[in-house]
Amino acid sequence: MMPVPHATSLRRAPVQRRSAERLTRILDACADLLDEVGYDALSTRAVAQRAGVPIGSVYRFFGNKRQMADALAQRNLERYSERVTERLGATGDGGWRAALDAVLDEYLDMKRTAPGFSLVDFGNQIPVGSRHEPNHRVADRLTDLLSGYLARQVDEELRRTFLVAVETADTLVHLAFRVAPEGDEKIIEEMRQMLRAYLARVLD
Repeated sequence: MMPVPHATSLRRAPVQRRSAERLTRILDACADLLDEVGYDALSTRAVAQRAGVPIGSVYRFFGNKRQMADALAQRNLERYSERVTERLGATGDGGWRAALDAVLDEYLDMKRTAPGFSLVDFGNQIPVGSRHEPNHRVADRLTDLLSGYLARQVDEELRRTFLVAVETADTLVHLAFRVAPEGDEKIIEEMRQMLRAYLARVLD
């Protein structure tokens, strides 16, 4: 079963499998419609129609489309975390540079292929919560994921380092995708080299 968003983003968390599957259909429909019509034109009624559920089912989980987009952003983060974890498991003990490549490559692939991701991301693209919250959420998740892989103790320096890296990557990835629809490869490579040089100060 696909990851279910954290309960804090939902009016009511699904308990039964049928309810969880209905929530998944709602979020899938939301993601598809975001690609087709954008956030401003998105409506809970259109999502219900696309998902094939009564409008009441949407309101059972979400009070408005902003909450729905926030839940989609949280699901994106869960899926991203799973993909990074699987990639690290396949990489073996490749060190922090291999971990950086996994983090960047999986993010870029979701940016290019995951429905609705280019608009919602992890919450950075639309007015969901505070502006800084999504990147803090991502940085904290990566710190927890990578500290074990790198055999590093989690402390304030490591959290600050990953937060700066996430903020930098976020800005440069969006620049790359403004320059080219699939992401300008030269800008992406510049970002990769910049992050390697920055992280080497702490991780080498």
